[in-house]
Amino acid sequence: MENREFGAGPATPVPHRGPVPPRHHAGPVTVTGLAVKVVVLGLTVGIAVWAAFPLVDAGAWAGLTLLVAATAGLCYLYLTRRYVPAKYLVPGTLFLLAFQVLPVLYTVATAFTNFGDGHRGSKQEAIVAIQTASVTQVPGSTEYALAVATTGDPATGPLVFLLTDPATGTVSVGDAGGLRQLAAEDVTVDAGGRVTAARGYTLLTIGQAGARSEEITNLAVPTAGGAIRSAGLSRAYEGKAQRTYDAGCDCIRDAESGKVWTADADLGAFVAADGERLAQGWKVGVGFQNLTRVVTDPNISGPFLRTLIWNLCFAVASAGGTFALGLLCALALHSPRVRGRTIYRVLLILPYAMPSFAMLLVWRDMFNTDFGLLNNLLGMHVDWFGNAWSARAAVLLVQLWLGFPYMFLVATGALQAIPAQLTEAASVDGASRWQSFRRITLPLLLVALSPLLIASFAYNFNNFNAIYLTTEGAPFPADNPSVGATDLLITYTYRLAFGGQGAQYGFAAAISIFIFTLVAIIAAVTFRRTRQQEEVYS
Repeated sequence: MENREFGAGPATPVPHRGPVPPRHHAGPVTVTGLAVKVVVLGLTVGIAVWAAFPLVDAGAWAGLTLLVAATAGLCYLYLTRRYVPAKYLVPGTLFLLAFQVLPVLYTVATAFTNFGDGHRGSKQEAIVAIQTASVTQVPGSTEYALAVATTGDPATGPLVFLLTDPATGTVSVGDAGGLRQLAAEDVTVDAGGRVTAARGYTLLTIGQAGARSEEITNLAVPTAGGAIRSAGLSRAYEGKAQRTYDAGCDCIRDAESGKVWTADADLGAFVAADGERLAQGWKVGVGFQNLTRVVTDPNISGPFLRTLIWNLCFAVASAGGTFALGLLCALALHSPRVRGRTIYRVLLILPYAMPSFAMLLVWRDMFNTDFGLLNNLLGMHVDWFGNAWSARAAVLLVQLWLGFPYMFLVATGALQAIPAQLTEAASVDGASRWQSFRRITLPLLLVALSPLLIASFAYNFNNFNAIYLTTEGAPFPADNPSVGATDLLITYTYRLAFGGQGAQYGFAAAISIFIFTLVAIIAAVTFRRTRQQEEVYS
């Protein structure tokens, strides 16, 4: 390279190369690739069109805009030959947002509300529910010819009333949202005025309607003066609401007793002067109340702390016990002096090959007090799930049997990856087998398997199936049927959200935040220790 500053000759001129042709990163388009692209994009657009109609019906314009923008962006991305890295990153990112980020954000948002049974909808919906629930038949109530129908499966589909007005002969369809008149050409009516067929609806037979009699009785179609309720399977009446809403005082008045329930915006419910609260309320924000309730409410903090301690012990014992047993089996079969190692390895991984949910149910029956295999085989009569410690020992035993084959497999692979020269050199230096294992083999195994142990701990910390399919959290104390001795935080959360004592989605979401925080902190600390260990042995 020449330098003009030190008196050297003129720099060598750079020859003119002309314009640089564009560089194409994508390969030639093949017929197969084009066909796959057309099919996938066609399915994407078809799904988007299918999803757009419910959004339009619901008036969710923000969601519709997002759907159109995302679909247009995907079509543009995959119809152009540019942005090759994005073609691989965008699908995964969209799925991450849809199935991970958005559910987490929704859970966090729910934790700051009173969302649950009695507080599911808006205040207006609560008012309508209170009024329709208080409807009674009065003299002069209009009666309708009734046919019960559904828009889905007769056994599980949403119910509707097909009502024939006796005065005009018009037919209307009614549900919890109100009445809508049907066109005359869309229905067939018999001589008694009862609908026998309707376009878009499936009429229930007497047997089908009888099986859903409770739902039919509870269904009320709101009207201006009250609501329409069924009186059997062929007649319905328009009753009058005994409890009505008074906008002036923002309260509910009972026409018979004169009692008044005033709206409480903080509780999201109508509350009387004596403290009585109507069962139907509405969803409101409660701030940090659900989170602080775990610590401040003595009826919750005590059981929560006991459940947390058992949860940590269960996760540590499950991960540590399966690792220890799996490593022991791997070490025993690692020696070339063992004959038939392949057969032994196949037999040891059989529990891992079985469906876990089926095996959990089998183990539950094996622990049965009266006819369980364990009691019959050992000649005992132990109520395994009747005592707290025996139930905990039972679920840990089940987890040990189900989990050690996986640890056996990964430990076998890790042992085979450790150079034999290291242990041979330690033997030459006079180290015993135990010293060689403790100083060389085990540290190298932990470097390779620490991420798997952390993942196993996190999995067992939220191992819903292991508890719910074996003990269902039992045994339960007599004074608290919501938290059992073998409950994990995840099963406790499930019982809060979907239990028979009433759903508490907001409080369950708050517990979920605690679970996520605990697992994240423990995983972060453990990963940090793992990196330090890797630096030592690298």
